[in-house]
Amino acid sequence: MKSSSYSLKEIQQQVDEVTRFLSATLSIANAHTVEFYTHDVWKRFMAVSPEEVLSAVSSDSDQQREPERKETEQSRTTFGFCIDSNQLVDTHELLQAAKAHSLPGLGVCMSRDELLLDFRGNQFESAAQSAEMGAEMEPEEFMNSKKSHEVQSMSEVVACLAEHCGVRQVIDVGSGKGYLSSFLSLQYGLRVYGIDSSSTNTHGAQERNRKLKKFSRAYQKHTKTASMHAEAAHSPQEEIVKIKPELRGDEDVLHGDAVGNSPQEENVSVNSSDVNAAVETQPDLNPETEKLFLHALSADVVPSTSPRIPPSHLSAEERERRKRENLERKAQSRRDGAGAVFSPLTSYVTAETELRELITELEDAILVGLHTCGDLGPSTLRMFVAKPELTAVCSVGCCYHLLSEEFDPARQECLHSACGFPLSQYLRERSWFCGRNARMSACLALERVSLGQGIQMESLFYRAVLHVILRDHYSAYKSEKRVGNVYSKAKSFVDYVRRALRRLELDESKLSDCDIQDYYDTYRVRMDEMRAFNMLKVTLAPCIEGLILLDRLCYLKEEEDVSFSALVQLFDPLLSPRCYAVVGLKSLTKRMTS
Repeated sequence: MKSSSYSLKEIQQQVDEVTRFLSATLSIANAHTVEFYTHDVWKRFMAVSPEEVLSAVSSDSDQQREPERKETEQSRTTFGFCIDSNQLVDTHELLQAAKAHSLPGLGVCMSRDELLLDFRGNQFESAAQSAEMGAEMEPEEFMNSKKSHEVQSMSEVVACLAEHCGVRQVIDVGSGKGYLSSFLSLQYGLRVYGIDSSSTNTHGAQERNRKLKKFSRAYQKHTKTASMHAEAAHSPQEEIVKIKPELRGDEDVLHGDAVGNSPQEENVSVNSSDVNAAVETQPDLNPETEKLFLHALSADVVPSTSPRIPPSHLSAEERERRKRENLERKAQSRRDGAGAVFSPLTSYVTAETELRELITELEDAILVGLHTCGDLGPSTLRMFVAKPELTAVCSVGCCYHLLSEEFDPARQECLHSACGFPLSQYLRERSWFCGRNARMSACLALERVSLGQGIQMESLFYRAVLHVILRDHYSAYKSEKRVGNVYSKAKSFVDYVRRALRRLELDESKLSDCDIQDYYDTYRVRMDEMRAFNMLKVTLAPCIEGLILLDRLCYLKEEEDVSFSALVQLFDPLLSPRCYAVVGLKSLTKRMTS
């Protein structure tokens, strides 16, 4: 069943299942790796050997899923933990329960294709074919493969929502460098307002968008040139022109003003004397130029070419009419802002932000966020619910460790504003609390770690043993000062410790190199304990992330004005571990009466 089909009560039942599981296992996720040896974490939580855990984790993916064992008087375990000692006694039971309480195990998510099919209906097949064609033209000149995958996957969904809601404006919160905003503007002709709290990001987004626009205009002229080249075989009087690109340092530029669109250039009657000096006569098109433009641009910014009548065959009256139409089209394009415009804005936004103070031309719009950090994710959903002009939302969160929690016992995270978790009234009534270390664990990528990526175990081991040294020899081992990233510069454990002591401004003369090496040798034999424990934390990561996202979905389900809400897997988790989007639409009645 798709999450859009679940009722509020059914989502609440899913939340109950996950919270029941996490109530028994969250203490593992909240154990701090730094304190692994000083607090003897392994003996505290484990009644099995690290070898048994590592073997179970490595073999679990090859085994068929067994029925989850329920708590009974005979077994005296819950999710693999002994009820009496609260220690793990059955690793396989824990691993199977973790799978069952993750989002894939709960079966609560829609796929991206299912979402598109729901909104496009019979048009889905042609749209999918269009998307497949566009995938061959990834804008990799401006993005890495991960970002390109995210931007193209999400932008198609956003464009589909915009079409379904009949809107042309998009507000991209936490827009960062403007990758998604620029692509939505150029690929789908949407007017996008990118809002980011960093002026550095906003300036970078403006520069990046300027380059993309230059490529867009240049590619259109390049296509026009190709069309002229094709006609040359039938019209030897016509000159063949070609754009000659040049990469100058970090700038993508063209000679002279080749990217300009003057009325003479748009007139079907082309004369070689009217062509800018940057355009030169050439017999062949440069394939590298075409590849460059194809990688930088989208399909929709490239005008389709159709057979045209050679200018020599047109009457003077027809040439004049076409010239007039071209001029009128350019004027209309300027008046409309060409529709496809990306406007970067610098502002810190919350649910209370008045969007009309930031965007004077605000109309009904789609609210989006690609990897909105911490509290910005839930703030995006609160904003969607509160603002009548926002018709739909598509939000992908990240950085769960930066979320503030309402029921944090320390009460330090959200004294003056709304907290990021829990968001739903249902979990707030239960005063649910995760903890920062658990939220940090939620950021781990199970799919990547399963392939041997993601955890730098030696650096974690170094830091944990350093903590033992600080406990044994320095009274400031709970200092507010941070060790920082000294591991990447260290040549050995001894070098690491000495660098860390200098960073903490502690007297390193207390310890000889032999003393430091002895600590390393003593704990090196226990490194498998840390490796096994961290693999269990990784196994629990999807369950913690699942609860955070179910809470957000539950929040939308609680709102009567939200007619559609779902969790959607937008990305390949190997490429982009934070791959789930919260999608919501308001009812048509609500939008019409607002």
